[in-house]
Amino acid sequence: METILEQQRRYHEERERLVKAMVDELLASKPNSTKDAVFTDHRLHLLLQLHHNATGALKELYEDKDGVRKAEVQALSGPNEFSEFYARLKQIKEFYKKHPNEISVPLSVEFEELTKSYGNQDDMNTLVEFTDEEGFGKYLDLHECFDKYINIRGIEKIDYITYLMTFDHLFDISRDRKNTEYKKYLEMLLEYLNGYVARVKPLLDIDAEMESASKEFLRDWDSGTFPGWPKETESALTSVGAHLDLSAFSSWEELASLGLDRLKSALMALGLKCGGTLEERAQRLFSTKGKQNFDPTMLAKKGRSKQTSNAFARHREIGYLEAQVYRLADIVSEQRNATKENVQRKQARTEGEREDSDAEASDSENEDDDTDEVPYNPKNLPLGWDGKPIPYWLYKLHGLNISYHCEICGNYTYKGPKAFQRHFAEWRHAHGMRCLGIPNTAHFANVTQIEDAITLWEKLKSQKQQERWIPDQEEEYEDSQGNVVNKKTYEDLKRQGLL
Repeated sequence: METILEQQRRYHEERERLVKAMVDELLASKPNSTKDAVFTDHRLHLLLQLHHNATGALKELYEDKDGVRKAEVQALSGPNEFSEFYARLKQIKEFYKKHPNEISVPLSVEFEELTKSYGNQDDMNTLVEFTDEEGFGKYLDLHECFDKYINIRGIEKIDYITYLMTFDHLFDISRDRKNTEYKKYLEMLLEYLNGYVARVKPLLDIDAEMESASKEFLRDWDSGTFPGWPKETESALTSVGAHLDLSAFSSWEELASLGLDRLKSALMALGLKCGGTLEERAQRLFSTKGKQNFDPTMLAKKGRSKQTSNAFARHREIGYLEAQVYRLADIVSEQRNATKENVQRKQARTEGEREDSDAEASDSENEDDDTDEVPYNPKNLPLGWDGKPIPYWLYKLHGLNISYHCEICGNYTYKGPKAFQRHFAEWRHAHGMRCLGIPNTAHFANVTQIEDAITLWEKLKSQKQQERWIPDQEEEYEDSQGNVVNKKTYEDLKRQGLL
């Protein structure tokens, strides 16, 4: 039987060998393609899991909740340490007499076998699997989610490329379209994105990302700034209503001038029925003037508040699913852009060209598997579709050496003018404009500063106010003598009897 101290020694050795294996993997790995990089991350993830398991077992032994380790240490450090030593030696000899063919495999041999298994392509393919459309983690395969999306009732029909670039624009969908079918679509999309990120980026802590997204969602939801679910201006009136002082009104006709919505909120504040026409609401509210006890037939049902709370909980659950989609879409933004370019490239080819390109892709993958050369990239240029750095002249031609900062997006940095111009239509900039209470229209193109956007919005509002049609000043009337005057002057003359 293995002693507690021997178990601790073995776990310490295992942790040290795992750390050395991870260092060797990082030093020896030369990811020439996306496939190699994914396999390297998965091997590191496996070693990290083994290190975590060994650390947990070692921690339990040191905690010594049952007191076995303490008793063993006392027996070895007591006055009869030699007798304890020879007693344990005798147990070891008796064990091997009973099991003469028992061979203890050293831990170093186990790690050598583990390292050899890394070079086996079949073992790595069973470790992580990708569909043909995903290309070993290069692209997304959202065809099933796309079919689910376009079959949602009331959703605008779009093509696959448009869906790829707008599947995270959930804030553009109307709230009345976000029903149970829409929730099932979000769950399906999240299931795929979670699985894809776990396969492409195994070292990423998805749980920590989701926890961070949950905290941001709760903060934005409570403040009413979560995209797609703005805080209604009359939410308080909708749930509890607003009291109305009836002492200033002498008849129900005066109450009717307040409108349907204001009468409804006043009736809800008193716990009365709020339905009916404008006259019925005004009469019902005016009948309560100076009274403390109301007619039971006028009281509203109590089930309405429960129904409102259930709807709020359902909307909050859907909003939380959307928050997760936003975070995961941000993580796979690079693969999404590559997928769009790949789909456009495939659609522009004929059937024969597609077959030739597939054959070239398979040949290039075989070449990548055979070569161990690291591409020379001293200027840290972005990689092209072949996994090699793009030419420096092309890098400067597209302006990728120029950085653009957008204060509305939270001081986010965009590389190159193409990405900078494209971001004005993306969700990050649209959400920033929504938080400022400004519509993301063409008037605010190339505006990146918050102060400039607010100033321009105030100017546009003042211009619209000046351009509004004012009936009292612009509506024309003709008196009995044929003189043309505006509405205000005409009504003044009419009241004075001068017409």
